[in-house]
Amino acid sequence: MKFVRWEDLKSGMRLARPIYSKSGVLLYERDAKLTAASIESVKNFGLLGIYILEPAEPLPPMSEEDLAFEKFEIKTVASIQDEISRILNTKKQRNLPTIVSQIIRQYGHLDGKVHFYQNLRSKDDFVCRHMFNTAILCAMMASRMNIPIEDRLVLVTAALIHDIGKISSNNPAVFGGETDTNRLADMYADAMHGTELIEECFSSDGSKLRRICQQALRAEKAAALGEELETKKMSLEAKILQVASRYDEITGMSLTGESLSEVKAVMEFQDKDEIYDPATVQALVDSVYILFPGVSVLLSSGEKALIINENQENILKPTVITFRQNSIMDLSLHEFSDIRVVDIMKTLDNRYIMDQTAINQAGISVPE
Repeated sequence: MKFVRWEDLKSGMRLARPIYSKSGVLLYERDAKLTAASIESVKNFGLLGIYILEPAEPLPPMSEEDLAFEKFEIKTVASIQDEISRILNTKKQRNLPTIVSQIIRQYGHLDGKVHFYQNLRSKDDFVCRHMFNTAILCAMMASRMNIPIEDRLVLVTAALIHDIGKISSNNPAVFGGETDTNRLADMYADAMHGTELIEECFSSDGSKLRRICQQALRAEKAAALGEELETKKMSLEAKILQVASRYDEITGMSLTGESLSEVKAVMEFQDKDEIYDPATVQALVDSVYILFPGVSVLLSSGEKALIINENQENILKPTVITFRQNSIMDLSLHEFSDIRVVDIMKTLDNRYIMDQTAINQAGISVPE
């Protein structure tokens, strides 16, 4: 499965994810082949692009819970958009506590991990969908960390409004477009300015909400611009918000279509543990499926492998079986200390990609 920008879509491509209208009506089912008319519809919807199955890729399973998430997400994002518009226009909120309660009720008391699917986005709802995803991740992580319910309510509320300052921005950095340091700095300045609205809209928890959002945004800016950050002064809620927001930014679709894998997000978290709190990162890893048995991966050694057993202590060091030598490697052992998973193979098209050098060495002549 891969993300394809709408201008690169072609007739005959198969949908990996269903497409719904803003009212929750199913428009195109999974595995449906694109036509000229459906491609035009994607353009008219304003979608940045859609998720497409590779030619040789079978349709991945999707449970009833996954489909229910799709519908819940569509309806909830519409409600969030209405609330954000109300806050920007009147400096008052009305239904946000109800939305927060719904998210916590559905995702804040789960026993196991969930498949966290990225959603389709347009520039009009890009920021709201990001904040919705961040709120869901925060609800799950807070549950894993046994945070008191009153603090969870504040945290999920903060997640739903932390990027309110980006709503009216046309800065390409907001949508993950190609940008530079100056535009990134401007984006974070807009986001910080937006937090000034928060205290006016929430009489009881306003100052705490603003503080959480500002701390998380400062941490995001420090990570993005390579600035130093004093994390000891950050609240736990801000640390959770920072990790959840960054995870969605890395793995979600962007203006350039260059979304990265969940593994790339975990690698960034582990490599910058002075910025991302390890315990908070572990709560994320314990909440969503990232590397589990049956997933094909790329190793830092250059080999491709299949995961046969997870590693609960270090997700990037599972037990795998390599494709080339059909050998089992427990990456947690000292002898493999310099090897870890560096990416997920999201496509099965590698089955027809041949190692030309190995074929030539075997004395077989195959046209390139």
